[in-house]
Amino acid sequence: MEALSLDRRERIGAASDEHAETREEGAERFGVSRSFVQKLLRRRRVEGSIAARPRGGGAQPLRDEHDHARRRALLKAKPDATLAEWCRSLRAAGAASVSVPTMCRALAALRRPLNKRRCTPASGRRRAFGQGAVRSAGRSRR
Repeated sequence: MEALSLDRRERIGAASDEHAETREEGAERFGVSRSFVQKLLRRRRVEGSIAARPRGGGAQPLRDEHDHARRRALLKAKPDATLAEWCRSLRAAGAASVSVPTMCRALAALRRPLNKRRCTPASGRRRAFGQGAVRSAGRSRR
């Protein structure tokens, strides 16, 4: 979802300053929520700005081109290994320790197809919630 333009934010603030309509009515007119209007006005009051904040980019990946080369070589050497086996092999080869989900994303970045068997949990069981869920022993349903 993209941030609202500065022009639209300013129009929301100006409409609120005029007190011609309630915040709920103004929010409906501009197609935003009432809480957005409240937060926008609070930011203007506290920080003096209503401009959109820059989005965070998340953590930078800890792998580099050398790690990609190790992964490619490992894939070529052991194409049928599971993700957990690849993680152990990389650790044994001196690469940074990675989790199974991280290895799955790294292989997706290398555009390597994965079969479902490699991505299942070690137990191989699916965990279900809701009406069909298996309840633990000793608990009764009342």
